[in-house]
Amino acid sequence: MSLAKRKHPRLKQYDYSAPGSYFVTICAQGRHCIFSKIAGRDALAPPDVVLTDRGRIVERYILHTEQIYPNVTVDRYVIMPNHIHILFTIHAENNGGVGAPRPTLPLIVRAIKGMTTREIGETIWQASFYDHVVRDEIAYQEIWRYIDDNPRCWQQDECYTDP
Repeated sequence: MSLAKRKHPRLKQYDYSAPGSYFVTICAQGRHCIFSKIAGRDALAPPDVVLTDRGRIVERYILHTEQIYPNVTVDRYVIMPNHIHILFTIHAENNGGVGAPRPTLPLIVRAIKGMTTREIGETIWQASFYDHVVRDEIAYQEIWRYIDDNPRCWQQDECYTDP
């Protein structure tokens, strides 16, 4: 029996250090619900994302990204029970090319995954991640809304598992 070939998840010939916005989804290993719980799912109360201890560690390193990479901003994120969504923007450097090169999107994601894994002390992430290069302002706003709406739509999410 031969294993199916895995499709390479990145666009060929694309410069993932180029200035622009990127939408990233990173899943927990085995899609286990280890990062948060969604509470208050009814018509009167908007849902709350209640982070677990692991979720708080993940959040800390997501927010730490801007300190590690000064030309990267975390524009929006949500930590769902078994996956996270992050909307990053890599900005053009204003230093005339002096200093370290721009980080690539895979490097940024690897840093978040690596730091959380080291602190937690075990592998919690699925291999690789999903990304989408944001092409225009309309797409950017749609992704922003998708991130905001994700907790409300948790039971319809393709990553949903009944806890």
